[in-house]
Amino acid sequence: MGQLYIVPTPVGNMDDMTLRAINTLRSVDCILAEDTRTSANLLRHFDIKNQLRSHHKFNEHKTTQAVVDQILGGANIALISDAGTPAISDPGFLLVRECAKAGIKVETLPGPTAMIPALVTSALPCDRFCFEGFLPQKKGRQHRLEELKDESRTMVFYESPYRVVKTLEQFAETFGHERQAAACREISKIHEECVRGTIDQLITHFKTTAPKGEFVIIVGGKEHQRHEKQDKQNDNQTDITD
Repeated sequence: MGQLYIVPTPVGNMDDMTLRAINTLRSVDCILAEDTRTSANLLRHFDIKNQLRSHHKFNEHKTTQAVVDQILGGANIALISDAGTPAISDPGFLLVRECAKAGIKVETLPGPTAMIPALVTSALPCDRFCFEGFLPQKKGRQHRLEELKDESRTMVFYESPYRVVKTLEQFAETFGHERQAAACREISKIHEECVRGTIDQLITHFKTTAPKGEFVIIVGGKEHQRHEKQDKQNDNQTDITD
């Protein structure tokens, strides 16, 4: 029996590719890629010449069993996405689940993801957080936001540049205009940027500066907001006492 390797790839800077990831991709019998054109560029960069096959959200239900059978037959297969760690807002979960059901060893390599650098850079509490990824675009979107209204942990969202302002406006309506947040874009790329402030301040910024690149939006939890207000009250009391 072979095994499945989940291999993260750079979200921006090619130097983020680990030696272990390179060696793994060179050693397997086949590499499954979300977009073979994008991944072909990555493989050429690192002189990796293994077989490349398509595996994405539109065909994974049809191809997963064939991949499982191939691994059961002795093949070692790696799964990569366009950028970052597969199965995190990318295809991969279904294949991992079916491999686990079949008793196949799944080895996930540590590596690049946009979520963690953005969370740490946001300067919001990162000891406890919840990852929401992309919100539903239409059906169920407002319902999901309402469910998160009283979330005490820091919240992490992915968003397209075309919906950043609209999403922030929805956040303001649901979480409050003064809720602390950060918008990080182009993680690990030349134009990487993190804008911090209240949700209202972020809205103002991106209405005057057009959002560009892929975004990670971090929103402070309700508990953090309560502590922020308490800190301000304490500061005022200290000023009065002094």
